[in-house]
Amino acid sequence: MSSTAPEGRQWQGTTYGNGWMHSSLVKVIKVLGLRLLYIFPLLFVVPVVFVVNPAKRHIYRLMRRRLGYGVVKAVRKTYLNYCYFSKAVLDKFAMYAGKTFKLEIDGYVHFLDVAEKPEGFVQLSAHLGNYEIAGYTLVARHKKFNAVVFAGEKGSVMASRSKMFKDTNVSMIPAGQGSDYIFEISSALDRGETVSIAADRVNGTPRTVTCDFLGAPAKFPAGPFSVAAMRSLDVIYVSVLKTSIRKYKVSVVPLPYDKEAPRARQVEQLCRAYAARLEEEVRKNPCQWYNYFDFWA
Repeated sequence: MSSTAPEGRQWQGTTYGNGWMHSSLVKVIKVLGLRLLYIFPLLFVVPVVFVVNPAKRHIYRLMRRRLGYGVVKAVRKTYLNYCYFSKAVLDKFAMYAGKTFKLEIDGYVHFLDVAEKPEGFVQLSAHLGNYEIAGYTLVARHKKFNAVVFAGEKGSVMASRSKMFKDTNVSMIPAGQGSDYIFEISSALDRGETVSIAADRVNGTPRTVTCDFLGAPAKFPAGPFSVAAMRSLDVIYVSVLKTSIRKYKVSVVPLPYDKEAPRARQVEQLCRAYAARLEEEVRKNPCQWYNYFDFWA
């Protein structure tokens, strides 16, 4: 989860602040807890960012054009989106501080079904809710979990993640501008491991798939769907949505596709299944989809 909301199509993917700020925040959370810390950004940070950040118009357009809200409701929902985002960032650092969250898992049987197979599988997510908080909970003891993360993330955040995963079956695959990470993903799947990828950010990739999403054509990255189709692997969609201060709801849904179809057709089917599921959840929880660029550009 990134804590920037830059202007334009390209998603920068880095958490705001420097190493000192991040380490200080972790220490403060250990002392004060989350309930008190939520107050500061809600009273002082969110109002300022909401006024000065031009990226808010993309959320507003989502509320108005795609979800059909009236002007007042669209403005209110846009503001709430920033509020939820500030909580998501604090929750991420609370996890680095050793805090835990109560999870309600819906569809866990679907995860067990694919995890018990000897083959690897692909776990798709989105910048919806707070996947980093609870997504790593779905880890099979006998199957290594590989999370594809943005290689340009701040060093302090990557260090916190590494420390958190030190004694677990979770590892990170940094995805940058080079192609080495593609081979790492391929090797992990060949070994029968799990690979988790967010599939709602194009980030300049030349290979995209166009699917209908919230009533208009939108481009999705072809890569996450291709790595599964290339090996005819199972694919599940996992979302993690905030329901209260210390509680999240995890949903697991299998994404079906014809594994005997031509590869291009498989990729298209997976993209449509993913887009349909993401659309369903965005309609129900628009304030928790952190899409700060023109998704339909």
